[in-house]
Amino acid sequence: MTDASPDLRLGVLGYGLRGSLALLGHRPGHGSRVVALADPDPAVRAASATDFPGARISDGHKEVIESPDVDAVLVLTPDHTHAEIACAALRAGKPVFVEKPLDITVERCDEVLRTAYETGTRLYVGHNMRHMPVVRLMRDVIARGEIGAVKTVWVRHFVGYGGDWYFKDWHAERRYTTGLLLQKAAHDIDVLHWLANGYARQVQALGDLMVYGELPHRRAAGEPKTVDWYTEDGHWPPGTQRDLNPVIDVEDVSLVNMRLDNGVLAAYQQCHFTPDYWRNYTVIGDAGRLENFGDGPGAVVKVWNSRRSGHRAEADAAYPVPDAADDAGHGGADPLLIDEFVRFVREGGRTDTSPVAARMAVAAGVRATESLRDGGTPRTVPGLDADLVAYFERGQSR
Repeated sequence: MTDASPDLRLGVLGYGLRGSLALLGHRPGHGSRVVALADPDPAVRAASATDFPGARISDGHKEVIESPDVDAVLVLTPDHTHAEIACAALRAGKPVFVEKPLDITVERCDEVLRTAYETGTRLYVGHNMRHMPVVRLMRDVIARGEIGAVKTVWVRHFVGYGGDWYFKDWHAERRYTTGLLLQKAAHDIDVLHWLANGYARQVQALGDLMVYGELPHRRAAGEPKTVDWYTEDGHWPPGTQRDLNPVIDVEDVSLVNMRLDNGVLAAYQQCHFTPDYWRNYTVIGDAGRLENFGDGPGAVVKVWNSRRSGHRAEADAAYPVPDAADDAGHGGADPLLIDEFVRFVREGGRTDTSPVAARMAVAAGVRATESLRDGGTPRTVPGLDADLVAYFERGQSR
């Protein structure tokens, strides 16, 4: 695409927590621009009118979806609304970008994929971690065979800002998220699947609401979040949190074991009351292991593969994580996500993100959540119709 190409005209549905993606997509004269936006919040609409001069601003998604001058839509609404809105846009023939997760139930995810298949309208799911330099580096190391065939993957996610990000609004309620083992973990489960080249088929999980459920300082029902709901260094320890969501019924710690369809064993752990924020991947093959140390500037992926030994901090190989070309969101992944979507709408073809993989991440999260709420009983993750899998693997081409 050149700067002389006509801009792809974008409609934006929802301009809240992930509105930054809309801003990244608004680059008049450089490939895409926002021409219409809908959000139910008057304050958000007022702000969006300033951010997107000349765009039509409304309070309902139908006006945007049905507009003849909208070429494609970004669905950035709360998770539990994704399927309904995405299906409406697909039926209207508008290519769709859905912010992760695809939705919060397996059934609604399948409805989105089926609608895209039946209408032939292009569907893209925003799993931006596939564009993060650290993830791509780990995948490259694995593809080069430096640790042999992958046999097990362990992921630990320390959500240091969990009290601010996930327990002060709708994220804290099951009816809007199913649980944080889906909402927050969908990214990591997708990456785990990608690194291991398989999808979870059996899951078993334990979890609990250990800290935030006991804290008494809640907002009144209907009262908005406070202006200082998030600060980089404040609100620690968790007991100092104030103005939490009136309802908190999702777990703040969870542990999941998985068996993938290719035999790989995997584990994922998530905690929302740690003092630090980071995620750690360990991938072990039959000829070595790799581990990431950080995921931003200065991060490194280390590989041990030359010999047996006791613990040794010095790895056999250490690969610095490349600096992002543009650090506008998630280590530079968000701009690449928008670039890929715009290219996909214009040209079609395969993408690094995958609607099938997005559905499988949700399915694993849903079944794992069922397991942890039923005493850790194992669950089988349902597969997807073979016709749908084949369609999306062909780049959504019949």
